[in-house]
Amino acid sequence: MFYIYPLTDRPGTDLPEGWDSIPGARGCTSEACSFRDHHEDLHDASATRVLGLSSQDTDYQREVVERLRLPFKMLSDPALAVVGALDLPTFEVGGMTLYKRLTLIIRDGAIEHARYPIFPPNEHAQQVLTWLRGNPPR
Repeated sequence: MFYIYPLTDRPGTDLPEGWDSIPGARGCTSEACSFRDHHEDLHDASATRVLGLSSQDTDYQREVVERLRLPFKMLSDPALAVVGALDLPTFEVGGMTLYKRLTLIIRDGAIEHARYPIFPPNEHAQQVLTWLRGNPPR
């Protein structure tokens, strides 16, 4: 299972200008913490692996995993290769192209379910958990 998000903030680093006025941009850190807090429940509900994905670089992603004590990996896609491969939604801000928030549930090597749009971000993990519980693997 992949949860895809725009940009986590980092202490001491400014968010792009106008960030708070972009619908769906805010909430990436609380979203990551929600997936952390529901990690075992998601695993029990058939999410054998939880992965976060954004366009932030690898060092940034490592720092987020460490700082937030995430029990899963955060993948980095600064070249937006996944956007090109799957035609995923993005938005522009501060000269950057960022992912819009969404979920991909992958089973047996295929995307079984895509959830978009996501709101509110801090309830994203619970929304995925509810879907997984209602749609067990066959």
